[in-house]
Amino acid sequence: MQDEQQPTNPEIKKRTIRSFVVRGGRMTEGQQRAYDANWKTYGLEADQGRIDYQEVFGRESDVVIEVGFGMGASLVEMAKNAPEKDFIGIEVHPPGVAKLMMLAAEAGIQNIRVYCHDAIEVMADCLPQGQASTFQLFFPDPWHKKKHNKRRIVQPLFAQQVANVLKVGGVFHMATDWEPYAEHMLEVMEAQTQYENVAGKNTYHPRPEWRPLTKFEQRGERLGHGVWDLIYSKLA
Repeated sequence: MQDEQQPTNPEIKKRTIRSFVVRGGRMTEGQQRAYDANWKTYGLEADQGRIDYQEVFGRESDVVIEVGFGMGASLVEMAKNAPEKDFIGIEVHPPGVAKLMMLAAEAGIQNIRVYCHDAIEVMADCLPQGQASTFQLFFPDPWHKKKHNKRRIVQPLFAQQVANVLKVGGVFHMATDWEPYAEHMLEVMEAQTQYENVAGKNTYHPRPEWRPLTKFEQRGERLGHGVWDLIYSKLA
């Protein structure tokens, strides 16, 4: 992750350190069939450049962006529960993309699209600037070892890149079950002048009822693990 001395121009496109590791990227035959069958309906190609939300979804709506949706169940549930909104998921893990599209197709959901590509490049090259209503980042890799902390996706530059795609009044919603990472997120975001903490300065937000509980989170709750939500609104 680049440090905060790097320029914050919205046309920033690349960085040399990835914020993710592709794990088990090879798909099973079933996953590949699901991917191939549903990509035409739900897939967005990064090399096609900047999209127009109204053209993609055929309407004007509030658009929710989620980075790192895992296997997609919670994002599909959110799209199902909020048919008036449109959702774009960004994930580098092909089996997760295949699963999300399969779940969406089974549920007959039309208000969701997906990129199978690096989020930083999609944000810089593909997403309209200043138009999304919500940006979600749930349970990103915490990179526990101190020497790897620089790989955490929530850094000052990333906060600026999220602000670039959000409209004024749009929200950046994060959640993590790793308290040191929650503290890191809070420290980074409180230093950003283009955001306001919805819950109050230096305060975590209660889990909103509309954020589905993932199996991962439910297991953590049974083990007594905490979860921390942070919600920041973009200022003018």
